[in-house]
Amino acid sequence: MDDSPNNNKPPTFWQMMQSVMAAAFGVQSGKNRERDFTHGKPSHFIFLGLLFTIIFGLTLFGIVQLVLHFAVG
Repeated sequence: MDDSPNNNKPPTFWQMMQSVMAAAFGVQSGKNRERDFTHGKPSHFIFLGLLFTIIFGLTLFGIVQLVLHFAVG
């Protein structure tokens, strides 16, 4: 294991975003998952997970609406 001083720091916002996106697509690495469970706060990951899901859903909805608009017109 790496005994660097950064091991005890909580994950940064961007590290948490990367973890949420990687977990959503099923490609989360074991090292990052261990970091998240050891040093991360569950409430942060829940909030970011919900936010990611809402944005992802709205993006898909927008793409479908755009395709339907051009298909009908």
